[in-house]
Amino acid sequence: METKSTNRCFGGTQGVYTHTSAATGTDMTFALFLPEEAATGPVPLLWFLSGLTCTHENAMTKAGAQKWCAAQGIAVVFPDTSPRGEGVANDDAYDMGQGAGFYIDATEDPWKPHFQMESYITRDLTDLLAAEFPLDMDRQAITGHSMGGHGALTLAMKHPGRYRSASAFSPICHPAASDWGRKQFTGYLGADADWTGHDATLLMQAKGFDGPLLVDQGTDDQFYELLNTSDFAAACAQRRQDATIRLQKGYDHSYFFIASFIEEHVDFHAQALYA
Repeated sequence: METKSTNRCFGGTQGVYTHTSAATGTDMTFALFLPEEAATGPVPLLWFLSGLTCTHENAMTKAGAQKWCAAQGIAVVFPDTSPRGEGVANDDAYDMGQGAGFYIDATEDPWKPHFQMESYITRDLTDLLAAEFPLDMDRQAITGHSMGGHGALTLAMKHPGRYRSASAFSPICHPAASDWGRKQFTGYLGADADWTGHDATLLMQAKGFDGPLLVDQGTDDQFYELLNTSDFAAACAQRRQDATIRLQKGYDHSYFFIASFIEEHVDFHAQALYA
C-alpha cells in the first residue's frame, strides 16, 4: 500500500491510498477518513460506494460525510468504482466500463479479467483495511449513491451479518428492469445469466436484509424513471422489512442532495454500529 496524501480533517485524518488488488489485477485507489478516536483504538467503519463516472474523490470532497462521522467516531471509506489503467477494458459510453463497475464480478469477456468489483470490495479492500488501519471490522455499515446505492443494498443482502445497517441515496433499485442495469448485466454477466443476486428488488423479494435500511430519493431526480424506487418499496413492504424509504420533495440526483441528508444517514448508521 502506498499513501498518496493525508490531510487533517475535523480532528481526524483524510487519506488517499493505492494498492494492488488480486481481484482486479490492477492498482486501485481508495480514500479513508479516520476520526480522532482512531488514534487510541479501533473504530467502526462506514462504506460509501459512489455512482457512475465517479472515482474515490467525488464523495470524499462533495458528500460532507467527514464532519458527521467525526462527531460519531466513525471511519468512512470511499472506494473507486471500477478498475482502471492500461489494458483494462472500457466502453465509449459513460455507463459501461471504467467508472461503471456496478459492484459485481463480471463473467464475460472482455470484462472478466479485471471487473471483479464485488470481490474487490468484500475481500481485497476489506482485508487490507483490517490489516492496515485501526478499524473494528465487527462493526461495519454501508451506504452509497445511484450505482453505489445499488451496490450498498445488494452487497448488504448478499453478505448477511457483515453490515449492521445499509442506506442509499437515489439507488438503482431494480436494474434488471432498467436501462441502468440490463445493458451492463448483459455485458458483464451475459443475457442468459441469473441476475437475481445483483438486483436489490429481487434480493429483497428472495431474502431481505438482517438489519435496518434507509433510502432517500429526490422527487425531482432527473433519472427517477431509471431507479425504480417504488419496486423496491413494494418488495420491502411484502417482506415486512425494517426499512425507511423517503421521497424528498424537490431534490435531484446531485451531491447537493447527498450533502443535505448525509448527517441523517450517518446518525442512522451510528445507532446500529453502537447498539
